[in-house]
Amino acid sequence: MRALVQTVSRASVTVDGEVVGSIDAGLLVLIGVTHSDSVAVAAAMARKVHELRIFPPEEPDGAGTQRSAEQIDAPIMVVSQFTLYGDARKGRRPSWSAAAPAEVAEPVVAAFTSALAERGATVRTGRFRAHMLVESVNVGPQTILLEL
Repeated sequence: MRALVQTVSRASVTVDGEVVGSIDAGLLVLIGVTHSDSVAVAAAMARKVHELRIFPPEEPDGAGTQRSAEQIDAPIMVVSQFTLYGDARKGRRPSWSAAAPAEVAEPVVAAFTSALAERGATVRTGRFRAHMLVESVNVGPQTILLEL
């Protein structure tokens, strides 16, 4: 499982002209599933994302990143993104063979989202198998790739 995690001041997902999910300051998580991923892997990734110390300290003069989404109750926008498993090392056309097929990936993404919610996170999502317009305003910019 791969998660591309970004701090954002806002993010939204639109499908067919309708906003299906939006958040203010929080995390945008693009999530990719491979063939060997499971509900257990999804739960572990949810914990990692929720506890990732990616936000600045409370004190304005503090240095570094010291707080997690869990600590500051930051909302999390989850967007399924099979292209995180694209491989373009050979030629110019990416291969998607490492990405799990939709019927395998969808329940794993749902388990990831559910695990975040069970941890107390406010979660918004895109729509699986839809052509989505994802808008975000990155803060930092700060982007971290996690892989389990």
